[in-house]
Amino acid sequence: MSRSRAAAAPPFTMERIGVLMSSDSTIAAEVEGVLNPGVARGPDGELYLFPRVVGKGNYSRIGVARVRFDASGEPTGVERLGYALEPSEPYELREGGGGCEDPRVTYIEPLRTYVMAYAALGPTGPRIALAVSEDVRSWRRLGLVDFQPDPDPVYGVEFDEYHNKDAAFFPQVVDHPDGSPALAMIHRPAYTTQDIPHGVTEIRPSIWLSYCSLADVERDVSALGQLRHHHPLMDPHELWEELRIGGGTQPVLTPQGWLLIYHGAAGTIPEDPKLPKRVVYSAGAAVLDRKDPLKVLYRSRSPVLAPQTREETEGVVPQVVFPTGADDRGGGRIDVYYGMADAFIGGARLTVPDHLPYPEPPTA
Repeated sequence: MSRSRAAAAPPFTMERIGVLMSSDSTIAAEVEGVLNPGVARGPDGELYLFPRVVGKGNYSRIGVARVRFDASGEPTGVERLGYALEPSEPYELREGGGGCEDPRVTYIEPLRTYVMAYAALGPTGPRIALAVSEDVRSWRRLGLVDFQPDPDPVYGVEFDEYHNKDAAFFPQVVDHPDGSPALAMIHRPAYTTQDIPHGVTEIRPSIWLSYCSLADVERDVSALGQLRHHHPLMDPHELWEELRIGGGTQPVLTPQGWLLIYHGAAGTIPEDPKLPKRVVYSAGAAVLDRKDPLKVLYRSRSPVLAPQTREETEGVVPQVVFPTGADDRGGGRIDVYYGMADAFIGGARLTVPDHLPYPEPPTA
């Protein structure tokens, strides 16, 4: 098949399932919306949702809900079970509020442990924090991630000084850049022209990859929060992601490699914070090499999901689809759970292709 014909065929297709969770106005903790859920299959085989639930004053908790399915196996709604995390630590609290936001949940198979990476909104702004669980119901905090300086300081910056969001761990062992077994986490540090890492030419928020030693974590699970060897993974390229990109769902292993459904933003952000933003958030697909996830094998040129329905185009923040959780249903089907306009939670079916198209260079 020619390169042009391969590129013309859309390799990933998504079909909306519908709205699966809406805020309940009778529950004070979620009167301002439910959105951006982590997703994991529990030890009991049930699917659990970990939504960001927002109370008055943009005060966010991380809830727990069991997903309901109909007789045909389609998700239809949720059963609320309480809260996984509520802001309580100094790094989750700030004057007038705080929050635990936008969790991504990964079951790390060699550890037999669920790991939640979430944005802790504390006094210095958003930072990545971790919590672990053996049963998806009881969570133990590990604290803020420590992005330790590399032995060879390539970038000449302290990554702990950056605001950071959109983090998720890979569920299996990957190769460290030195060849040793490692665990890896994607994340999205934010920097400016004043504090851009050495050698980095792209100032727009991009997706990075950092590692921790498998041996260290097997000795002490808290070593998950001690990350080194930081590398840029993907920069914004296309028009639909011209402002920024960031991590989306936890990586899912497919026959083609690690599938990552990520988000991109396009539009305008006025310098005056009092003026409304005109930004559209869409979802794209990327495939990373199974052993070395720094190798991007494929990346979608156009969104696989963009705001279209009323729940996606109208809400607390309009024009937003924000993928944060994936459930591998087998047979090439992956259900993607995503925030809709910062007000609802929706689901969509993604079909994994048998083969990746020939990779093409970015258009921008």
